[in-house]
Amino acid sequence: MGEKVSAREMDWERLNGQGIGDRSVDEEEGLLPQSVKLSSLFLPCSSLQVITWGQLPENITVVTEFLLLGFSNLQEMQLLLFVIFLFLYLIILIGNITIVTVIILEHSLHTPMYFFLGSLSVSETCYTFVILPKMLINLLSFLRTISFTSCAVQMSFFLGFAANNCLLLVVMGYDRYAAICHPLRYPILMNWRTCRVLVSICMVTGFLISTVVTVLVFSLPFCNSNKINHYFCDISPVIHLACVVTYVNELFIFICSVFVLMVPFIFICISYGFIVSTILKIPSAEGKRKAFSTCVSHLTVVVVHYGCASFVYLRPSSRMISVKDQLVTVTYTIITPLLNPMVYSLRNRAVQVAIQKVISWREFPHKII
Repeated sequence: MGEKVSAREMDWERLNGQGIGDRSVDEEEGLLPQSVKLSSLFLPCSSLQVITWGQLPENITVVTEFLLLGFSNLQEMQLLLFVIFLFLYLIILIGNITIVTVIILEHSLHTPMYFFLGSLSVSETCYTFVILPKMLINLLSFLRTISFTSCAVQMSFFLGFAANNCLLLVVMGYDRYAAICHPLRYPILMNWRTCRVLVSICMVTGFLISTVVTVLVFSLPFCNSNKINHYFCDISPVIHLACVVTYVNELFIFICSVFVLMVPFIFICISYGFIVSTILKIPSAEGKRKAFSTCVSHLTVVVVHYGCASFVYLRPSSRMISVKDQLVTVTYTIITPLLNPMVYSLRNRAVQVAIQKVISWREFPHKII
C-alpha cells in the first residue's frame, strides 16, 4: 500500500510541476463532480506538451453530464419562446420538405441548380433537427441536462451539417458561374456524375472537419462547472468549461473555422466577380435582369449564413456568452434554414410554377373521377 501511495504522490508532484493543478484544492474543497474512469484521452498543458490520462492519478474526477442553461434568464417568456420556435421549426420542415418533394416530382427542375438546392434543403432539415427538438423540450422542462456523449454527438452532427451547408453554397456559386460564364460548356462541366461527386465531397469533408473539431473539444478534461450558457452544445460555451489551458485546441479550431467559412466565401466572391463581369457584357437589359435573377436567391442566403456564422466563429473567443451572441446564433440556426425555402420559393418563378403544377397534378385524378 505504501508503494502505491508513494507512486501516486510522485504523479501529483510531476503534474503540479507542469501546471496542471493542486490535489489539495480539488480534493479538500470538494469542488469536483462525480468521478469517472477515462483513458487514452489527451490533455494539452500550458507548456504545449501533451499528457495522456494514463499519467493522471486514478481518482481524477470529471464532468459526466452538462446543464444547458439556454434561455433560463427569460423564465417568464419560456412558454412564448416555445410557441414561437415551434412555429418557426414547423415552417422550416414544411418549406424544405416541399422544395425537396417538388424537385423530385417536377421533371423541369431536374437540373444541377435544383439538385444542389434539394441537397441544401435536406441538409438544412437535418441541421435544425439536431438542435431544435432538444431546445423545445428544454423550454418546457426543469431538468435541462445532456450527457457527455450526447453533447459530443450533438456538436459533431451540428458542425457536420453546418460545414456541409457552407460547402454546398460554394458548389451552388460555381454552378451559377458555369451556367452564366460558360453556357455552351455547362452540360459538360455540370453533368450528373460531377454533381453527385461534388455533393458527396461536401458531405464527407463537412463531417471530417466536424469530427476533428469535436475531438479537439471533448478530448479535454471537464472537471469544474458543467453549466453550458447556451441552448445547445456549441464550441465556445463547451470548451471554456475545460479545467486546463485550451489555447492550442482553440487555435486548431479557429483554423478549421477559417477553412470552412473564409475559404468558401472567397471562392464565392471570385465566382460572382466573373459572373458580374459576364452579365455586364450582355447587350439587352432583359438578358441582364434574367441572369441576375438566378443569382439573387443564392446571394441572399450566402450573406445571411456566412455573415452570422463568421460573427460567432471568426472572432476572439470569450468565456461569457452574451444575449447578443445567442440572438446571432438563433439567426443562423433558425432564421437561415427558414430563409432558404422562403427565398427560393418566393423569388424563384420556376419553383412557384412547379409547386402549382404538383398541386394541380394531385387534384387532377379527383377531377377525372
